[in-house]
Parts: sequence; C-alpha cells; structure tokens
Amino acid sequence: MALKIRLARGGSKKRPYYHVVVADARSPRDGRFLEKLGSWNPMLAKDDAKRVELNAERIKHWLDNGAQPTDRVLRFLNEAGVATREAKNNPEKAKPGKKAQERTAEKAQKAADAAEAAASAE
Repeated sequence: MALKIRLARGGSKKRPYYHVVVADARSPRDGRFLEKLGSWNPMLAKDDAKRVELNAERIKHWLDNGAQPTDRVLRFLNEAGVATREAKNNPEKAKPGKKAQERTAEKAQKAADAAEAAASAE
C-alpha cells in the first residue's frame, strides 16, 4: 500500500481550509485517510502561527514507515525542519515558446536588413 502525506480540502466555497493527512495513494483527495497530521489555513496571514499546524512526531513516524509527502506538504515540512526539500531548477521553463522564438528571430532579421539598407544608402 503506497502512502501519501497530502492535503484534504475542507471549508466552504472560496474559503479553503486544508487538513494534512496520511492516506492511501489510491483514495480520493477528500476521501478516506488513515490519520490527520495537521492543518493549513491559507486565509490567514503568512506570518500567523496558526496558518500551518503540524504534528511533527507523527509525521516523522509516517515518513519512517514509507509515506511520501506531496510537494506542497514537503514545503511545509521543510519550513518546520522535519524534512528537507531540494530547490528545483528548471532553466528551460523561463525560455519562450517555439513561436515566440521564431517571431523574435524574424524581428531581429528585419532590423538587420533595415540597418544594412541604411548603411548601403549612405
């Protein structure tokens, strides 16, 4: 059984509240879970102490038993000092798409042609 430490959404429409739970990876997001490990209230200020509440002892227990945290939960655990999250680096993501690269190349070619025409006219 693959275990995940993930978020289960609660709260009303446009007022989200999440429980940090450990659940079978095959169960639905808000469905059955094994244990509630904490909570996250994104409506609170980022510096509020009650924004993220975690039971570090139980989280360590589940991590030792093979539970895999999701990326968002791993961010919380990294801030709490329970687990470490490697910084991700994807330099390809910042590059423009294929069409945008074609447009910039075309624009640069037109500018070069115009400069050449101006230089030959003198």
